[in-house]
Amino acid sequence: MSIIWLIIMLLSIAALLMTDPASVLEAMITGANDAVSLALTLIALYGIWLGLFEILSRTGASDRLAKLLRPVVRRLFPGESDETGKYISMNMSANLLGLGNAATPMAINAVHGMRRDPRSPATATTNMIMLVVISATSLQIFPSTVISLRAAHGSANPADFLLPCIAATVTSTIVGIAGVKLISRLAAAISRRIAARRALRSPE
Repeated sequence: MSIIWLIIMLLSIAALLMTDPASVLEAMITGANDAVSLALTLIALYGIWLGLFEILSRTGASDRLAKLLRPVVRRLFPGESDETGKYISMNMSANLLGLGNAATPMAINAVHGMRRDPRSPATATTNMIMLVVISATSLQIFPSTVISLRAAHGSANPADFLLPCIAATVTSTIVGIAGVKLISRLAAAISRRIAARRALRSPE
C-alpha cells in the first residue's frame, strides 16, 4: 500500500512540475501542514473511543456486547467461534460509532480467526467477504469522525447530516449483505452443477 501512495505522490509532483513548477514546494508544505493538523484533530477523538473500547475489553463488557450481537453475528457469519464473533461484534460497534480506523484491527483479528476451506485455504470464504462488505458499507448510527472533522473546520451544525447518513449507510449495508448472500448461493449452485457434471463424465 505504501508503494501505491508513493507512486501517486510522485505522479502528482511530476504533473505539478509540468503545469506549475513554482507551486510545487508550496503545495508540499501546505499538504504536510494539513496532514499534521488533521492528525492532531483526530487524536482526541480516537483517544476517547479507543480508550472506551479498552475499558470495555478489560471489564468484560465487550463479552456482554458480543452476546447482545450474537444472534445477528451468527446469522450473518454461521459456523464461526465465539472468539471470532467477539471481534466481529467489536468491529460492528466501532463502525456504528463512525470509527472506521478503530474497526480495522478488529476486522483483521476476526478474519484471522475465521474458518477456512481446507480444499482452498488461500481463498476468501463467504464469511470473510461478508465482513469486508459490512466494514466497507459501514453502518453508522453516530458518525463521530465526520462530525469531528466538520466541527474542526467551523461547521455551524456538524451533525445536520445525521439522518441522511443513517439512511444511506443502512441502505448500503442491506444491499451489500443481500448481494453477498445472493452471489454465494449462485456460486454454490454453480459448483454443485459442475461437480455433478464431472461425476457423470467420470468412468465408473
